[in-house]
Amino acid sequence: MFLLSLTLLLASCSGRQPDTQTMDTVTDDYGRRVAVPASPTRVVSLSPAVTEIMFALGAGDLLVGRTDFCTYPAEAKQIPSIGGISNLNIESILACQPDLVISGSMVGKKATDQMDQMGTPMVCVIEKPRFDALYDNILAIGRLVGRECEADSLNALLRDCVIALDTDTLTQSRNHAITPKVYYVVGYGPAGNFTAGGNTFINDIIRMAGGRNIAEEVSGWSYSLEALMKEDPDYIIVRREDSAAFCSMKPYNTLRAVRLGNVIGIESGTFDLQVPRNIDAVLYLRQRMLKP
Repeated sequence: MFLLSLTLLLASCSGRQPDTQTMDTVTDDYGRRVAVPASPTRVVSLSPAVTEIMFALGAGDLLVGRTDFCTYPAEAKQIPSIGGISNLNIESILACQPDLVISGSMVGKKATDQMDQMGTPMVCVIEKPRFDALYDNILAIGRLVGRECEADSLNALLRDCVIALDTDTLTQSRNHAITPKVYYVVGYGPAGNFTAGGNTFINDIIRMAGGRNIAEEVSGWSYSLEALMKEDPDYIIVRREDSAAFCSMKPYNTLRAVRLGNVIGIESGTFDLQVPRNIDAVLYLRQRMLKP
């Protein structure tokens, strides 16, 4: 149903008129004033979230470059990769001959300055602490790539989904005497324990799904093992590929959620990235945590 709605909204915007201006000036999320083409035709994405949103807006055909981590949707894998994110290959980006580069939270100032020196416009659209900021990012990317109508329609669709999910979650929560305590595994083991604190959109997803993030009072990502063992959450969310290893490692294997089989493996892209698929994460978690 969600994909069908996306198809319909893209069709409804197909009659838009092209922008006759040659250049626009925008202020990105780092406060930089950037002159960008009004109607870009060759875009390099340096963010999996940006890539996913561009495809959701029907602008995937504008992409001429992406990172190794931009793998959703499947069509994105057909676009030439410029490599990783932490150590950007500027030469590979320039070889794509982009008229616009859109980066995300993982691209540092050094790389941004290098692109500025090369004369290729780079706009930074970063992930933000609150779930609702997803709408702003969709609109910002839509405006950058000439898909503002599609962005407005997608946001309207997402808001309708959130309203429906919030209503359903509230109804189901009333059937549960206690709000389940939830912990999300970002990192674990000897290197330390890391999770999503209360100042993250991931915390909002957990709340929207009907749970309470045990790290909601934490600002940032670090969490102590002692606090985790003391809270002993009802449910643990972990990336699917890490689930088996986490559940078998001491002392995590003694946690109640592990012992009761309440460890929820999740596709990381729906949860770690600020993208339309966050709605899927809310629905999936709610179905697992608020079982009749």
